[in-house]
Amino acid sequence: MQGNKILITGSLGLIGRELEKQLKILGIPMQGIDLLYPADHPLQGDIRDVEKLTELAVDCIGIVHLAAVSRVIAGEQNPERCWDVNVNGTQKVLEVAQKSRNKPWVLYASSREVYGQQPVLPVKENDPRLPCNIYARSKVGAEDLMQAYRRKGLQIAILRFSNVYGRTQDYEDRVIPAFCKASAFGGSIRIDGGHNTFDFTYIDDVIDGILKMIQKLQQGYCDLPPMHLTSGKGTTLLEAAEYAKGVSKFDIDFVEAPSRTFDVATFYGDPTLAHDILGWQAKVGIREGISLLVKSFEKEGFHAAKSANL
Repeated sequence: MQGNKILITGSLGLIGRELEKQLKILGIPMQGIDLLYPADHPLQGDIRDVEKLTELAVDCIGIVHLAAVSRVIAGEQNPERCWDVNVNGTQKVLEVAQKSRNKPWVLYASSREVYGQQPVLPVKENDPRLPCNIYARSKVGAEDLMQAYRRKGLQIAILRFSNVYGRTQDYEDRVIPAFCKASAFGGSIRIDGGHNTFDFTYIDDVIDGILKMIQKLQQGYCDLPPMHLTSGKGTTLLEAAEYAKGVSKFDIDFVEAPSRTFDVATFYGDPTLAHDILGWQAKVGIREGISLLVKSFEKEGFHAAKSANL
């Protein structure tokens, strides 16, 4: 992978930041694009801007496409923008790759949301996609575009992520970061549907899976099936809250509320395909991952308090 750049869209997001760190450690040239950069930053940009994308894709051997309206609730609040960014934006990325001199491969970050509410668990990659909200439908639309451009000769791959967590720099109201922050600093934990069950995946494991997929793409594989990076184990929100409470120095109260109407209630995925093709498996379980994230919040709070007292 030496000597050729990788472009990361959404490079300032949770996954993008960690992927950049690992690529730097490996000595792999890369650059990002993200709306969150300052306006005068050379990497500030929108994936729907073909001119900017074309400029950044020059000499790139691959594109890791992470940029998206990345939350179900954000999609519900602004469905038109969700579709425009996630589907039309993905088409722009694919158009740029297709027209580029280097014909870079494109690795697309999809979601377990495409499966919707499945009748049989664990979910396998060939189970039907049953999206039940606009975010999930936009991910299905983007996946279909990826497959269409594969038929045009572009080298593509799809990874489906599931409830990725593990860093303090994340949306504060995402479920695991919210639980862990309350555990670290005290307060109540709000649980929207305690029996809802999900497959939580630690960020380090996800980055490992992405790097393994990049290796396959760099080796020339052109027929890789969609794969999800999952632990294969379901954890209820109540169990996750109990894990966070168990490592807290505070007396944590639970505030239980009904499930959100637009959310999938139960998911965990069979990790066999990623294991067989990529040699990947999740190594950090949810209990350990929560403990690590609580410690990160505590460390961050300690340093903030120390700085304030200087």
